[in-house]
Amino acid sequence: MTSEAARIEHWDYKLESWPAFKEAKPNAVHRSIVKLEKASKLLMLLTQNIDGLHSLAGSGADKLVELHGTNALVECQSCLWRGDPEPHFDYFRIHRKPPVCSCGGFLKPATISFGQSLNPHSLRRAEDAARNADLIIALGSTLSVYPAASFPLLGAQRGIPYIIINRGRTEHDDEPAVSLRLEGEVTEIFPPAIDAALVG
Repeated sequence: MTSEAARIEHWDYKLESWPAFKEAKPNAVHRSIVKLEKASKLLMLLTQNIDGLHSLAGSGADKLVELHGTNALVECQSCLWRGDPEPHFDYFRIHRKPPVCSCGGFLKPATISFGQSLNPHSLRRAEDAARNADLIIALGSTLSVYPAASFPLLGAQRGIPYIIINRGRTEHDDEPAVSLRLEGEVTEIFPPAIDAALVG
């Protein structure tokens, strides 16, 4: 944060991927999760993704924990204001200076950077959900990044069902608390299962 050169490098890195990020669209899994929420079958959605696609699909902020933040917003590192990244990327592209907030604080995409602590409120919400859920489903994750990977186990160790759907091994595959392990593409397995469950 104290190095303007490092801040420029960070904004350059984020600017490079910004066009692709803006074009990304929610898929069938995102839409299926929204269906669960609308049917009042979702206590909480915890994601490590920073693409903002769950919000774009329609997931409500009260049901969504973006543990590692989101590229869909910029955040002031002083006053914690959050807003639309587009004008700040435009400013950086034109002036080659890292944008600052109206309060004078440094702005950055609202993701958790290396060395930055996870949001304590997000961690509490994830833990509360794990302690109160009656089913946990892990989708498309190797379950190798902590503390995110600890939350499914926290719930499963209470004896509730824990389902993993992933293409390839996960670090929880051999956990006795896992009730069902499905191998394959989440986009092919999860949406039809949700459609069938909500019809039944």
